[in-house]
Amino acid sequence: MFSRMGFKPLLACSALFVFSQVAAAQIKVAVVDIQRAVFESAEITKANADMQATFKPRQDKINLLASEIQALQTQLQNSNGKLTPAQETDIQANAAKKQRELKYAQDDLQSDADAYRNDTLQKSSVKMNEVIKKLAEGKGLDLVVDSQTAHFFKPALDITDEVIAAYNKAYPVAGAPAPAAK
Repeated sequence: MFSRMGFKPLLACSALFVFSQVAAAQIKVAVVDIQRAVFESAEITKANADMQATFKPRQDKINLLASEIQALQTQLQNSNGKLTPAQETDIQANAAKKQRELKYAQDDLQSDADAYRNDTLQKSSVKMNEVIKKLAEGKGLDLVVDSQTAHFFKPALDITDEVIAAYNKAYPVAGAPAPAAK
């Protein structure tokens, strides 16, 4: 009978002892601005430059079409009745045709640029998470939180610069400038 009555208090004391040991263990936490880390990586900087170069000819075509439309509209405005109705109709039809071409070119460029950007960012984000996990394990961290979701943190907890450096080291980019020392 004594063993039954003594077992519950002993069990409760043991549980309190275990929980107090767990509670006393210090959790190591760090904060990272994942968005900044991704966008400041050498890989994304190069990808942005590559995207600009890839889509520049199409943007130039869009700019040319826009200037041609503007020239046709100016021609119509400055005609002061010197054009025949058939000429005005031809200019208006040509301007409308170029306006449609412009819209299609803009929509296609936007769609392709969005797909390129999203694909690049998605791949980079996956790699960034791997780098953060590896860095956290190397530093003995228990938790890494995105700074965008943290209401408050001490600047000493921010490991964003370390993450960027680790990412650039893990995924070097040929022809990329050396990162600036901080």
